[in-house]
Amino acid sequence: MSKLGIKPIIINKDVTVKQNGNFLSFEGKKGKMEIKIIPYIKVDLADNQIKISPTVSTKQSAANWGTMASLIMNAMKGVSEGFSKTLIIEGVGYRAALEGNRLVLNLGFSHPVNYEIPSDIKIEVEKNTIIRVFGVDKEKVGKVASDIRNFKKPEPYKGKGIHYDNEVIRRKVGKKVAGATAS
Repeated sequence: MSKLGIKPIIINKDVTVKQNGNFLSFEGKKGKMEIKIIPYIKVDLADNQIKISPTVSTKQSAANWGTMASLIMNAMKGVSEGFSKTLIIEGVGYRAALEGNRLVLNLGFSHPVNYEIPSDIKIEVEKNTIIRVFGVDKEKVGKVASDIRNFKKPEPYKGKGIHYDNEVIRRKVGKKVAGATAS
């Protein structure tokens, strides 16, 4: 039994939802989104609510029930408010810039790293070291932020690299010189 799926989902005032066969279409002030209905799940639109129920009683249908509820809630939040992730670049000479539809990153390599921005994602760069990724689809925003972070993950000794805004980097102690005394 799904704790999320059993509750009806109330549709926001500024979001319109339509069911087109095996797809649900969401439209709001931030954009449009379409999600596919997962197998073994039945979706009913009525009285400004979305009701989800499994069509068969199996372990997989129970798992899909909660997943579908979560996908619908994320889609509604995405088209009404949107999602964002913030990345911070740390390191001497490390910086980012936007050039048209590309994000250019200087990360200490012998060449700049170019990242093509997907059409439904918006990226802003502040102070050359703060990158903000915006979009309607939570999964795509997370994927783009993860792709950018993977160009130069933060290293544990000085913390240089690209990290999420709220990420805690576990620091390691560097080399200690044997026999050195503090005078």
